[in-house]
Amino acid sequence: MVEIEDRAKAKAFATFRVLNGDANETERDQLFRNMAQLFSHVSERCDDEQVAQYDEVLCQLAELVESEARAHVAGVLSRLDRAPGTVVVKLASDTIDVARPLLEFSNVLSDDDLIEIVNNQSEDHRVAIATREAVGERVGEAIVDRGGRASVVELVRNKAAQLGEGTLEKLVERAAKDSELATDLRGRREIDWNGLRNEISAAGGKVLEQLGLVEVISNRRTLGTVSAVVYNRIRNSAGFNAREWKLSWNQVKALSDRRQLDIRALSRFARFGYGHHAAAALTMLLRVSPEVLVKWLATQDYVAMTVACRAYGLPNDLFEGLITVMPWRDFPELEEVRNVRANFDALSAEEAIGIFDLWRAHAFRKRGTREERQPEVA
Repeated sequence: MVEIEDRAKAKAFATFRVLNGDANETERDQLFRNMAQLFSHVSERCDDEQVAQYDEVLCQLAELVESEARAHVAGVLSRLDRAPGTVVVKLASDTIDVARPLLEFSNVLSDDDLIEIVNNQSEDHRVAIATREAVGERVGEAIVDRGGRASVVELVRNKAAQLGEGTLEKLVERAAKDSELATDLRGRREIDWNGLRNEISAAGGKVLEQLGLVEVISNRRTLGTVSAVVYNRIRNSAGFNAREWKLSWNQVKALSDRRQLDIRALSRFARFGYGHHAAAALTMLLRVSPEVLVKWLATQDYVAMTVACRAYGLPNDLFEGLITVMPWRDFPELEEVRNVRANFDALSAEEAIGIFDLWRAHAFRKRGTREERQPEVA
């Protein structure tokens, strides 16, 4: 027993020496790699405090090791759905040899994180981001605004990249001077170029014609096919999606790990239409289980959402914005939104707190029984 305790003390002392910069390069490198590997095995079982501890130590060690070790750890963390948020952002903003796996694969990086990197890091960073499995509309716009030809071409060739109307207009302007980019844009047959021509300037419309983009959908049959594709994409984005929920949950959790989950973050989600992110953030801010909030969404339970948000103290306009963008089973009609907002305005904070506290007490008493246990989100 004494021998075991002595070994434990020696190991702890070695770790202390490493964190204080008194160890040699090999010790620092090995500790950094080992800690990341250990976290990869236990990440799903760590609570918030434990993740924060890993985050703090890994950030300290990242300052003490060479790029090879940082690249190794970035590769380990890039495969995790749950990872320490601060060190992930730190390594994703490192040199491209370190950052690439995180930029290409990490689900922990939010659109805001990626936009920050697009705006402040190299073209190689932008290329890596442009090849991600999913590129959000705001991220794509940032790449077109800040990126060089390489990153913009990768973005257009990525069929999973969402391209907003303003982004498409900028791409058309670029394509007028870049034949290869024009060819890549023609390959995006799911885009309603005819509809875009009606929304952009006359000069932009002429460029569309010159590039042959409008002709791609000029006949009625093709136009009908493209319109159906666009409609299906919109329809499929409506409502709750388990994969999108998991992705959003992990990104919002990483934001919480960095102590950046607050009303301002919630407002950004509402403003940019990030419904699943907004729902995940509300779950954490309201301190309810994910299963409960998902049930509210699935049953269109506006009353529960109204009481919970009023008890939390959300501003009235923000509440209305959240009701509009959250992934309900069916998107609420305008009249429904108005009615929910009117009920929210009429409910006092004191009443809401009383009702919410009673619900919490009831839920606590029933927790763990087969009847009340909610199914886990897939």
